[in-house]
Amino acid sequence: MDMPVPNAAVIAKKEHVVARLAEVLGEGAVIHDPAETRAYECDALAAYRCPPMAAVLPGSTAEVAAVLRICHEEGVPVVPRGSGTSLAGGAMPTADSVILGVARLNRVLEVDYDNRVIRVEAGRTNLSVTGAVEADGFFYAPDPSSQLACAIAGNIAMNSGGAHCLKYGVTTNNLLGVTLVTMDGTVVEIGGAYMDAGGYDWLGVICGSEGQLGVVTEATLRILPRPEGARPVLMGFDSSEVAGACVADIIKAGVLPVAIEFMDRPCIRATEAFAGAGYPDCEALLIVEVEGSPAEIDEQLGLIKQIARRHDPVELRESGSEAESAAIWKGRKSAFGAMGQLGDYMCLDGTIPVSALPHVLRRIGEMSAEFGLGVANVFHAGDGNMHPLILFDANTPGDLERCEAFGAAILKLCVEVGGCLTGEHGVGIEKRDLMGVQFDPVDLEAQMRVKDVFDPGWLLNPAKVFPLEASAGRRAG
Repeated sequence: MDMPVPNAAVIAKKEHVVARLAEVLGEGAVIHDPAETRAYECDALAAYRCPPMAAVLPGSTAEVAAVLRICHEEGVPVVPRGSGTSLAGGAMPTADSVILGVARLNRVLEVDYDNRVIRVEAGRTNLSVTGAVEADGFFYAPDPSSQLACAIAGNIAMNSGGAHCLKYGVTTNNLLGVTLVTMDGTVVEIGGAYMDAGGYDWLGVICGSEGQLGVVTEATLRILPRPEGARPVLMGFDSSEVAGACVADIIKAGVLPVAIEFMDRPCIRATEAFAGAGYPDCEALLIVEVEGSPAEIDEQLGLIKQIARRHDPVELRESGSEAESAAIWKGRKSAFGAMGQLGDYMCLDGTIPVSALPHVLRRIGEMSAEFGLGVANVFHAGDGNMHPLILFDANTPGDLERCEAFGAAILKLCVEVGGCLTGEHGVGIEKRDLMGVQFDPVDLEAQMRVKDVFDPGWLLNPAKVFPLEASAGRRAG
């Protein structure tokens, strides 16, 4: 993965830059010893690593503004970082950059149950937003698999979703406002605790912008009353294609489950060995969950089971208790950790039309044989958000390169069938050089002109999202 050559002039003034940062933040909030900066050399895409020049941990919006102002004056690239759970290299630093971590920005600032909103600092973890309001019967809907660790800042940067996004939407559908600090240290308030703001949709531009336009320090989020009840049903099938066809039929029937999750045999076996959730030994399974009153749940699940039976399931198990529901979800929530027990893997994130699921799953199986690498599929089937996990051995020469070529082929397939390169992980460095598959040069130029407005020097999150050859003339230095 190519990265730009570090700016030697910036690296040469490291001591000066560190001293200026320490003056506004204090020594304890500036990390510059090479042994300590290694902790920030990568995010969850661990195949690529590069320690930053320094890392800073500001504790307020004002301190974030001060850091950005200094780096802007000194021409130092800045890489915003939430919790480092990005699977696309979205928070990978360059050797001449400063990591700006928002982990200390973790307070709840305001809760308004009447208007169903919560305002938090952007370093707060996803799950802890629900934790702040669940005792009063509310929750925050987006629920990425990394929700225990991932930060709201990263969720906004990548427009994260989760298992329950089919019904409740992804981050952009639950984000009402942000406090944003631009590269020159300007603090901007966008949106707020109301349904929609007049004028340009700046919030829509910021959500999913991957740290290219500014650093989000506070967020106003929609919270929802917890539903009266929820119940999942587990379905096992003889093939992935049949399971995919069942998903398409459920969606076509007009039923709106809160979640439809898919797992294939390699993932089922790994999660069973890891979590012991009691899953059937089959080629593919679906977890379909609905919400509402007992009568509503019975009606929806009745129709869903009727549709499933047309596809001859090898097992059809409806939860009868909270314990059974927890067991059904246990394996799915453990899937990524379970796969890690098998060795190295790369997790992709293409999105496709639901109707294309049978074809795409069949082609992924064929490509697995062509590339000679195993693949496991676990994903949000209801909205076609694929997460193929390609298995490889990082210690075998050539395996990483084959894995990346396999991944690129899958992502190209997603675009070919009418989908896109990413659903929630973002582009980062992983898909940066595939952007031309989905966007022509005119599209990319329009996107880059937006960044020109917010960050004329192209100092924010360098070498991400845009192909290097397309953006080379815009980078500072």
